[in-house]
Amino acid sequence: MNNEQLIAFRRELHRHPEPAFAEVGTAARVEASLVGLPVTVISGVAASDLSRVINLPTKDTLATWADLAVESGVRPERAAYFRDNGTALIVDLAGDRAGPTWGLRVDMDALPMLESSALGHYPADEGFNSAVAAMHACGHDVHTTVGVGLLHRLSDRGFAGSLRVLFQPAEEGVRGAQTMIDARALDGIDHMLAIHVAGGMPFGEVVGSFTGGMATRKLLVNFSGRASHAAGMPEAGRNALIAASTGAIGIMGIPRFSTADTRVNVGTLIAGDGVNIVPAAATMTCEARATDDEVVEEVTARIREIVAGASLAQGVEHDVAIMGQSATISPDEEMIDLLVNAFSKHPKVGKVHRTQTFAGSDDANLMIRHVQLHGGIGAYLMVGASSPGPHHSATFDADERTIPLAVDVLETLLREHP
Repeated sequence: MNNEQLIAFRRELHRHPEPAFAEVGTAARVEASLVGLPVTVISGVAASDLSRVINLPTKDTLATWADLAVESGVRPERAAYFRDNGTALIVDLAGDRAGPTWGLRVDMDALPMLESSALGHYPADEGFNSAVAAMHACGHDVHTTVGVGLLHRLSDRGFAGSLRVLFQPAEEGVRGAQTMIDARALDGIDHMLAIHVAGGMPFGEVVGSFTGGMATRKLLVNFSGRASHAAGMPEAGRNALIAASTGAIGIMGIPRFSTADTRVNVGTLIAGDGVNIVPAAATMTCEARATDDEVVEEVTARIREIVAGASLAQGVEHDVAIMGQSATISPDEEMIDLLVNAFSKHPKVGKVHRTQTFAGSDDANLMIRHVQLHGGIGAYLMVGASSPGPHHSATFDADERTIPLAVDVLETLLREHP
């Protein structure tokens, strides 16, 4: 693919976004874009182990997104395959001589929100904005395109070692990386990279690697009580809503830590059947974040204790499950050196930051850490994208020049590494 074709591919992904674990059309488009290349494509259970995932999309939800993919031009048999077997893809490309195994994580999912259709929003003006209840408001369409572009660029195999591109589902909610780790997709990787566009940074400005970030745990809490008539026999009921509400207030009251920057949030609480019924069930989602991995475990433990106490007080049962998670990141200086050197050789790269502190959470950190714990090195590079709106907003967009720039830099990195 040349640069114009890559931009067209990105626009096709942007026009047809799909949420976490439902990236049916996206996976099919990636697969189709690699036909004829000297690559090995791995999918299904060998790419992603979904057995431990909490709250996967329902069969009806997956069917809806698969139908939309077919309507948009995806072959029905491939849409059915990714609907039924998961959307993760592993793509391996061997170089022409011995060397390290490189890994590159690119995420594919979109956010469940509506995109702006206002005059002046570039995708709308150019006719490739989303018309469904999802939007690429964090640049994952760009990341996926960079992964495809790098595979095409290196298809002459003129580099040392091998490249494994991991097309990951469900980064939003930090749910997808662990499924690929559990499928052993990260085993054997020596050098691990992830890439992200930075909407608030101008095009041409780059970062060798994120540092820090926030470890997080996303929790699903279910409360099970007993229904009863709220007037006729309230004492016979066991109020799951009150337990959940008490728990929510307790969670938001967890003290901050002096040793780390911490966050807690209760995001949703759903309960009850009617105004005159003691609520028998409640479901709550909440999260803990911290700039220290041990502290986030401590905050999570306190959430569990609060939920248990609130449940005991109301005589209800409860269970707590981890829906998603990520870790902090400590990139390797050797990898940052390689990236800064590759950036310095690109004529359209202006300002180069060696590192920049990351304020959010991303489960690519789990992949990088997995490789580091097995003797490898890793980093998380960032490229400026000059977005007119912030990440996760209806007006987010990425300067499309970031695509060839990122592909060029990664190509230089792999071709020049001994």
